[in-house]
Amino acid sequence: MTIGRLKDIIRYPVKSFRGEHVTATTVMKYGLYGDRSHALLDDKRDGKFLTITQCPRMVLYEASFKGTETVEALPWLEVRNPEGRIFAWEEDQLKKELENAAGTSLTFKKYSPEYVPAGAIEEEHILLITDASLAKLEETWGKEKLDAARFRPNIIVSLEDKIPFIEDSWTGRKIKLGGEAVIKIERPCERCMIINVDPQTGEQEPGLLKTVVKERNNCFGMYASVVKTGEITSLDKVEFVPED
Repeated sequence: MTIGRLKDIIRYPVKSFRGEHVTATTVMKYGLYGDRSHALLDDKRDGKFLTITQCPRMVLYEASFKGTETVEALPWLEVRNPEGRIFAWEEDQLKKELENAAGTSLTFKKYSPEYVPAGAIEEEHILLITDASLAKLEETWGKEKLDAARFRPNIIVSLEDKIPFIEDSWTGRKIKLGGEAVIKIERPCERCMIINVDPQTGEQEPGLLKTVVKERNNCFGMYASVVKTGEITSLDKVEFVPED
């Protein structure tokens, strides 16, 4: 049964930096290729990951891979700061900027293209939202256009039948993305203050989280685990795997 199409594919080469929109990539065992493969560790918090929660300005930094995706090595990573200056990962000036913004000392962390651990990659491998649910939440919120980037999804599904929050009923179902990749919908994503941070300005608007708490029991989007790896591309068909 066809659900819809892949409207958007987003990975986050650096944890808590702005997402990179791609037209094609590989679903790895841990999620999208290179997703959260780079991170910043907070030296003053026993090496815990630095995130938007501690440093909202992180959302204004862009990270993107330049080169071919291979299992041998990650492509070169380009980081662009809010003022448009480009850095290489682990560059001293980038480290100084981020330490000043976060008010702490930091350590750069990089994983391999074949393994990114839980914690860096969030609670599950992939986060999915749908266009119909985003549109309905935007209507409920009643303010300016609701940027999907607030929710940091990996895939946005354009539904054939525009039924808001239909994905809530998918828990336990397996879904095929394109020709090979298969994911299993695990559970709803419980939200935190990060959705209040405007991904374009870094400013906070507490009303959005309040709306999600009131109208959606603090959940929006669905977490999924990877069942089968494979290539995916934008506009690929999204369909249920027949149940046994």
